[in-house]
Amino acid sequence: MNSSLIESLKKRRTQYALGKNVSLGKDALTTLIKDAIKHTPSSFNSQSSRAVILFGAQSEKFWSLTKQELSKIVPAEAFAPTAAKLDSFAAGIGTVLFYEDQSVVAGLQEKFALYADNFPVWSEQAGGMAQFAVWLTLTEAGLGASLQHYNPVADEATRQEWNVPASWKLRAQMPFGSHEGGFGEKAFMDDEQRFIAVG
Repeated sequence: MNSSLIESLKKRRTQYALGKNVSLGKDALTTLIKDAIKHTPSSFNSQSSRAVILFGAQSEKFWSLTKQELSKIVPAEAFAPTAAKLDSFAAGIGTVLFYEDQSVVAGLQEKFALYADNFPVWSEQAGGMAQFAVWLTLTEAGLGASLQHYNPVADEATRQEWNVPASWKLRAQMPFGSHEGGFGEKAFMDDEQRFIAVG
């Protein structure tokens, strides 16, 4: 049985070599990203996922802010590889900052007290699905991307720079752009160690 979705899943890879050679415009990419997040499932239809979509100089500014914050905590003699990695993210055409709105989580905890302990977990699951949905959407559009986690290092600087609501909690960052490099072979563990099929 052939599945176009499975084929798309196979094409999705982490791409660190990003560029700006992308034919789709900012408006089209914004629509794709918004639609991917909008149609991602969430528990109780909470729709807790949020995003700040940065293009061009604004994306570069995010990675510059992150570099500034990291330079305060990473030893100077070890900073060069970190700086080079951040520069590779800034070389793309954009970055999606993924957030989860904690006011939504708190509201659900209050409304459904029986499940209160689960809502933060379910929020993280919704966020992860939103991140993956965007990644898969960008892959289908022919773009490269990777998922990064420079939170909470850049949280406050980012909040101030783009006036991000205080209730939004930064969970991940996805730099994206054209593919400017290939991929190595991907290894998979044995199915017998990973799956149990019964019935």
